[in-house]
Amino acid sequence: MAILVTGANGQIGTILTRMLRQKHGREEVIASDIIRPNYDDDPFLMLDILNVQRIREVIEDFEIREIYHLAAILSANGEWNPIKTWNVNLNGLLSILDLAREFELDKVFFPSTIAIHGPTTPKKQTPQEASFLPTTAYGMSKLAGEHWCHYYHQRFKIDVRSLRYPGIIGHDSLPGGGTTDYAVEIFHEAIKKGHYTCFLEPDTRLPMMYMDDAMRATRELMAAEAEKIHVRTAYNLTGMSFTPAELADEIRKHIPGFTIDYKPDFRQAIANSWSQSIDDSKAREDWGWQPAYDLEKMTSDMIVHLEKYYLNKPQ
Repeated sequence: MAILVTGANGQIGTILTRMLRQKHGREEVIASDIIRPNYDDDPFLMLDILNVQRIREVIEDFEIREIYHLAAILSANGEWNPIKTWNVNLNGLLSILDLAREFELDKVFFPSTIAIHGPTTPKKQTPQEASFLPTTAYGMSKLAGEHWCHYYHQRFKIDVRSLRYPGIIGHDSLPGGGTTDYAVEIFHEAIKKGHYTCFLEPDTRLPMMYMDDAMRATRELMAAEAEKIHVRTAYNLTGMSFTPAELADEIRKHIPGFTIDYKPDFRQAIANSWSQSIDDSKAREDWGWQPAYDLEKMTSDMIVHLEKYYLNKPQ
C-alpha cells in the first residue's frame, strides 16, 4: 500500500510524513509539494495540486491507495490573495476526491480547522454542529471542503476522514502563515532572545494542541474501523486553550527573564472570530480520542527540545 502526502513541506506535513514512514516504511510514503525541501525527503515529488493529470499519473505510477491531502494556503497568508486561496484549497481537494472515486482509493485524509468558526459560532465549548460563518478565505474554503467530503462519502462511498485542527504547536517544524503561529514563534524567541513581540492581544484565548497529540489523533482516526466514523464533515478536536499572557507566564517558569510585549496586527480580527474552547466529545465517543498534553506539559517539552536544538545548531 503506497501513500501520497500533498503539502508535505508544511508544519504538519513534515511530521506526518515522518510518522507514516515509521509505520509503513520509507519507500511506501511519497512526499510531495511545490518546493523541494532542503533536507533528504526522498521519495519526494514536485507536485502542483492543481495539475490533475500529474496527480493521476502519480497515483498510477506509485499504485497509491491512500492520500493525506495537506496542501493549502493558510489563514493569514490566504488574506493576501483570497481567490488563489479558494482555488488552491477547494479545487485541489475536489481533484483529490474525484481521483479517489476514479481509482477507488482506500482512504483520504483532509485537515479542516477552527478557521471555519465565525461571529455566529459559540465561543466557549464550541459544539460539533454549530453555525459556522468564517471570516477568511481559508476558513470558507475549509468549510466548503468539509461539505464536499461529506458529499463524496454519501454519494460515492469514499472513505474520507477529517479533523478540525486547532492551533498546532511543535518543535520539529515551523508554522507557515497561520493566525496561531505566535504559539510556536514565542518559544524560539524566548530561547534565542529572551523576548517576544506578539501579534495578538495578551488575553486572546484560542484552542491549541501539541504536535504529538495532533499526530496521534490523525493516526487513531485513520486506523479506526469505518463503522466507528460517524462524522464525515470533520471532527472537532482540541488539546488545551490558553492566551498569549498565560503562555508567557508558563514559559517564565523555565526562562525567568523572559519578557513579552504586544503589537496586534490584522490577525487579531481573525483570532477574535474564532472559538476560545472546543467540545470534542464526539471524537472521544466515536474513536476514543484523549489528549495527553496540557499547557504545563507542552511548555516543558517544547523548551527541552528547543534548548537542545539551539545548543547543537551550527553557528
